[in-house]
Amino acid sequence: MQIKEANNYTLISSDEDSFKEFQKSVFKKINDFDKKHLILQISEKLNIDRKDFLLFLKIAEQKKENGTSFVVLNSSVNADDFDENLNIVPTLQEAQDILEMENIERELGF
Repeated sequence: MQIKEANNYTLISSDEDSFKEFQKSVFKKINDFDKKHLILQISEKLNIDRKDFLLFLKIAEQKKENGTSFVVLNSSVNADDFDENLNIVPTLQEAQDILEMENIERELGF
């Protein structure tokens, strides 16, 4: 797992050989990022299916309750196949756009 701090978010990228290893690494460290906006970049090289993505739904809901954002970055799935509380986008720019939009919504009281 690689962690990079940006101005207004933390980018966590997978460098593990399997999705299970990556998921365990993320879950072990997730509380370290309680007050930070997160972008989770899952490599397309990892063998992952729909139920694997859903493992992150609870984190997304907790982040929303805490007033922070959580976005999954992966271009191998269709984001429309998932719950609206789980933001999945294909590019880093789109992930950054979601963080910005959700920040605006919070400022407006939505």
